[in-house]
Amino acid sequence: MVVKYNPQQIEPKWQQRWAQDQIYATREDNPRPKWYEMTMFPYTSGNLHIGHWYAMAPSDVHARFKRMQGYNVLHPMGFDAFGLPAENAAISHGIHPFIWTMQNIENMRRQLKSMGTIYDWNREVTTCLPEYYKWTQWFFLKLHEAGLAYRAKSAVNWCPRCQTVLANEQVVEGGFCERCGTPVIRKDLEQWFFRITSYAEELLDMSKIDWPERVKMMQRNWIGKSEGIEISFGIDYQNIAEKEIRVFTTRPDTIFGATFLVLAPEHPLVLSLTTPEHREEVEEYILRARRQTEIERLSTEREKSGVFIGAYVQNKLNGERVPLWIADYVLLTYGTGAVMGVPAHDERDFDFAKRFGLPIRLVIAPPGWSGDELSQAYVEPGIMANSGQFDGLPSNVGKEAIADFMENQGYGKRTTSYRLRDWLISRQRYWGAPIPMIYCDHCGIVPVPECDLPVFLPPDAEFKPSGESPLKYCPSFVNTTCPRCEAKAQRETDTMDTFMCSSWYFLRYTSPGYHQGPFDPEKLKYWLPVDQYTGGAEHAVMHLLYSRFFIKALRDMGIVDFDEPFIRLFNQGTIVVQRQKMSKSRGNVITPDEYVADLGADAVRAYLMFIGPWDQGGEWDDSGIIGISRWLNRVWNLVLRGQETTFPEHSADPGATKELPRFTHKTIKKTTSDMERFRFNTQLSALMEFTNYLTKVLEARAVDQSYWHEARDCLLLLLAPTAPHLAEELWIRTGHPYSIHQSSWPEWDEELTLEEQITLVVQIDGKVRDKVVVPASITEAEAQQLVLSRDRVKSFLKDKEVTKTIFAPKKLVNLVTK
Repeated sequence: MVVKYNPQQIEPKWQQRWAQDQIYATREDNPRPKWYEMTMFPYTSGNLHIGHWYAMAPSDVHARFKRMQGYNVLHPMGFDAFGLPAENAAISHGIHPFIWTMQNIENMRRQLKSMGTIYDWNREVTTCLPEYYKWTQWFFLKLHEAGLAYRAKSAVNWCPRCQTVLANEQVVEGGFCERCGTPVIRKDLEQWFFRITSYAEELLDMSKIDWPERVKMMQRNWIGKSEGIEISFGIDYQNIAEKEIRVFTTRPDTIFGATFLVLAPEHPLVLSLTTPEHREEVEEYILRARRQTEIERLSTEREKSGVFIGAYVQNKLNGERVPLWIADYVLLTYGTGAVMGVPAHDERDFDFAKRFGLPIRLVIAPPGWSGDELSQAYVEPGIMANSGQFDGLPSNVGKEAIADFMENQGYGKRTTSYRLRDWLISRQRYWGAPIPMIYCDHCGIVPVPECDLPVFLPPDAEFKPSGESPLKYCPSFVNTTCPRCEAKAQRETDTMDTFMCSSWYFLRYTSPGYHQGPFDPEKLKYWLPVDQYTGGAEHAVMHLLYSRFFIKALRDMGIVDFDEPFIRLFNQGTIVVQRQKMSKSRGNVITPDEYVADLGADAVRAYLMFIGPWDQGGEWDDSGIIGISRWLNRVWNLVLRGQETTFPEHSADPGATKELPRFTHKTIKKTTSDMERFRFNTQLSALMEFTNYLTKVLEARAVDQSYWHEARDCLLLLLAPTAPHLAEELWIRTGHPYSIHQSSWPEWDEELTLEEQITLVVQIDGKVRDKVVVPASITEAEAQQLVLSRDRVKSFLKDKEVTKTIFAPKKLVNLVTK
């Protein structure tokens, strides 16, 4: 009698045994080749929902697979523990962020362990602990020492409710805070930045990484490289020291069509160039613009607005006076903060000119142009017109000719511009790594000495929604002495963007207990770079880009000796419920704990991989996981029934003896290929087919025991990464030594995976008319289609009609005609 499958008893037993024996502990002296595989660590929100499992369980399956393939696998886990939600919780619930965070970590660690993962918990990292953020601060000092960290005044996105700065990426469509939905405003603050723009060109080089093309394209677009020319427009006002405004353009061929020039409202020359009669209107417009976010200002859907400031600049190529305007669609942080308006050949400029009655002068003629007024901007190549000595040139030729002319005359220079801005890392909040800088009235800005790190977060800070960091009102933190002159001084009260913490956590996993530096150099050299990284594509222009910059900066400082943090990247899709993303506000968040308690972690793991292609995501359906649970029960019953079955000493069916190894080795090959490519759903389909086939073999008892054992063992080994608890239990129950997870992945015999070939006899009305070599597995429909397409068969059929097909598998097909 087969005992009942009881995952509630089996899974905790093996999890405890694996932890006790530390079978997943990773060591550097292992002779196997290394494989460093990571999934993005979770934010400490308190509970893992099924979306977290969807990111983590399949990546664990792949890491287990690589381990069985013979690699020394490091597959660690940690917690992204700093951030605004913890601080908001402190304000809302009166609980210290540290307590809130550590309670959440305790719960999440329990959930992660219930998943049956191979995480080496000895390597856990938690970014909010001083032993971690000490080195986050150390990296800041190194970047500052290298000239890559600087302080500057900047207009920033500000959320009035969260009371903090937001990166552009954290402002969602419509100009709202992505966390709380509050309208975002602009505010001037002294901020700390990292010079990521110094690496813009190298970040565009992705030749050393195997990443999804869409992620690489997102990074290319975010960096936004443009090659063009910076053009000088002359200023001639007695009270203005500046004599030019420089404009970057990729279309110098349109310079003769510039009928206005637009400055960003924040441009430093605006107020000094504004004439008295326009000053009031200009100042009101500047005020309105500053209330808008960059996202709003750059929107192509809103109506263009602008104000003439009463001043003019000179187009040096034709001597024309060009009116100066300000408009909110021009940003000071992009390019030079000035844009030349060429309405005939730019859609945005065309709309602007139409609205304000500005001249529209065509200078690139479309094919067959007869001089008619344009109804819309012409942005394609053409022939230059109204362009002085450059008339008649094809525009692509004229572009280079004008650039040459301007460089020779000193009117401009060829240059490259990037959309990428420096990384703003200052945050006006408590729950983050303190920026290790000191302000002294005598010495200025002074770095905290390395020997004084970490700069601890004070436990007694008060949490109030004041708009400034709680650290600013904590005297025990703020007041210090200057490390240079020992005079009274004050600490920086901003903390670092949490992306700073996640830009190097993969380095710390290699040696989390190391105290002499952020990592043990020898262990880092062994493990890095990361061989395989998995996570969401939504991190393309923040975490993934910042990590690439971080490693390149450390390389140039001699701290690491590699160029890229992650060699391979795979992006999983999203789990949806009733065609909607899971969210607390919709009330459709699926918690895995109840399913683990009812059906077992193996069922949840397997269902998440079977739900659809991992990179596309899928729809959560309770009936689907029930089906997976039934399959695991069938595997359990199949294997244990096999233990109770008496097999013949010699195979009773030579055909079955021949077919069973073939099916087994085809399954090994198929499963291996799918696992390598993260095609978990089709790999599980193959295992289900194998289960069904073995069920028929067992019922027929057509093979001897050795054939059965080989096939059964392959099923368990192939299943082990997906259902580690079930596979371990059945492995032991079938007499194998502990543990299946120390066993090797099965290898296939290529000869056995080849289709068996037979000679199919082709009859027409009972007479042999042809023979054809086909796979032994050919179906009746496939055989009929093949036979009817052959010229020899067609010659015998001529005008006859086939009324019936008789098919004898692996022997013949007979076409009956009239």
